[in-house]
Amino acid sequence: MATRNTPLDRFYSVIPAGGIGSRLWPLSRADAPKFLHDLTGSGQTLLRDTWDRLVPVSGEQRIMVVTGRAHRAAVEAQLPALADHNVVLESEPRDSTAAIGLAAAILERREPGVIIGSFAADHVITNQALFLQAVTQAVAVADAGYIALVGIQPTEPAIGFGYIHCGGAVEIDGAPSAMAVDSFKEKPDLATAQSYLSTGGYLWNASMFISRADRLLEEIGRSEPELLAGLLELAAAWDDPATRGPAVDRIWPGLKKIAIDYSVAEPAAAAGRLAVVPGYFDWDDIGDFASLAKLNSGGRKSDLAILGENARVLSDSSSGIVVSQSKRVISLIGVKDIVVVDTPDALLVTTSEHAQRVKAVVDALKLSGSSDVL
Repeated sequence: MATRNTPLDRFYSVIPAGGIGSRLWPLSRADAPKFLHDLTGSGQTLLRDTWDRLVPVSGEQRIMVVTGRAHRAAVEAQLPALADHNVVLESEPRDSTAAIGLAAAILERREPGVIIGSFAADHVITNQALFLQAVTQAVAVADAGYIALVGIQPTEPAIGFGYIHCGGAVEIDGAPSAMAVDSFKEKPDLATAQSYLSTGGYLWNASMFISRADRLLEEIGRSEPELLAGLLELAAAWDDPATRGPAVDRIWPGLKKIAIDYSVAEPAAAAGRLAVVPGYFDWDDIGDFASLAKLNSGGRKSDLAILGENARVLSDSSSGIVVSQSKRVISLIGVKDIVVVDTPDALLVTTSEHAQRVKAVVDALKLSGSSDVL
């Protein structure tokens, strides 16, 4: 795909594989997070799907995975070709700026001038050709000095995404679709999201950040200088096994928790340093059981999606989704947009309308000390 010294030849993919996907509890847990599940019926996990999608862009030896220490064995089992030096382990979750920033700092030390792209481990993307087309353009945009995003055309006023307000075209060789970003707003309220949709000119942020590593670190340093200092100190110690462990134990727990959308995307947009490439592929972040139901029913609200290798479900005039990890018979009669998640130690029953509120249940369980089901 690329000849020597072209931007793609200098490109490295980064997969942040963290978080538990709390809106998909009790299916997604701390020891079995969303990215380690097959939620599409593809026969492999979302993490493996992500890896397979990125290999044609980067090659197997140029993909780095940032994940928790507890997930190392599972990640390496899913990705046997993952190089050992490209496994970056977090001692505890510190959000996306720390995860992506540390990867950038390590790779910049190893390979000055490297361009990196961060791709979530738990998203569903179809149409590989269109995905590759968008990423290739975004890499060209990043090589020109911008922080590049990939944007998706909104279909509803969702409040769980970042919204990219597109400006005029930017003239960059190899990126004919690239546009400047006038502003970026992470997770607006419903009224604001509705206004964005009616106004037009907005794209959803698909959580793909493509940038020269040095530029990304520069942006982090503008808004979070103490966080950057910690990341650079960690990166300096990283490739020496004798210094890595002590440095992680000393520095990592003190790093500020902040999403990269707030530390980089919003301020970079305000300063005119952010650009976007529209993605015309199908994309879903499976943010809750409502989106999982839609994904597995082909978008037909009248259907009942059933997930589970040995699910035993009887349905009469019902719709929604059932996820079964037990041998229990589940009978549904005359219920619409139902969500039933049956696991050996926890049962969730809600509706698609209230699927976003599942996270509140997880928060309540944490406060009550019921960590055995988290």
